[in-house]
Amino acid sequence: MDSVMNQTPSTTPDITNVGKTSASSRSKESGSVTKRLQTELMSLMMSSVPGISAFPNDGDLLNWTATISGPDGTPYEGLSFKLSFAFPSTYPHTAPLVLFTTPIFHPNIDFSGRICLDILKDKWSPIYNVQSVLLSLQSLLGEPNNSSPLNGQAAELWDKDPAEFKRLVLARHRDITGDDVEMSG
Repeated sequence: MDSVMNQTPSTTPDITNVGKTSASSRSKESGSVTKRLQTELMSLMMSSVPGISAFPNDGDLLNWTATISGPDGTPYEGLSFKLSFAFPSTYPHTAPLVLFTTPIFHPNIDFSGRICLDILKDKWSPIYNVQSVLLSLQSLLGEPNNSSPLNGQAAELWDKDPAEFKRLVLARHRDITGDDVEMSG
């Protein structure tokens, strides 16, 4: 009977260790995401790339607020746009969910802020980071992909009526930001 009693406790730690191993794996996975995002944050803070910034929301490394400035020589020049980044637990192997939170009139961005950009979808690679995404989005503002629009009206006006396009960019930006953009015309 003593031998049976001695065997029972030895099986219990094995079951406990299995659970701990799974929790440990999850902890390592989230730890690597945290480490990657801390590295990206430090890189962004140390870089001198003008017109882009991003920071975690209230210390939450999985949710960031970013800002990009409209590129010079585009209808977005002089405007500032806020975006949200939500990082999955599988980042950087899975792209973050990136949305424009500032209203924007653009061929590749819908009115909900969803973005049609290949590197945020099927062309995502772990080599990309927050900075490269922000630079790609800034570039997209000046060079939309009109062959794959989320906003058909914007795509059409971009090509056919730049003045009306600019008017709608400013009107859409003003709607929510509260800026008093004077419309001359």
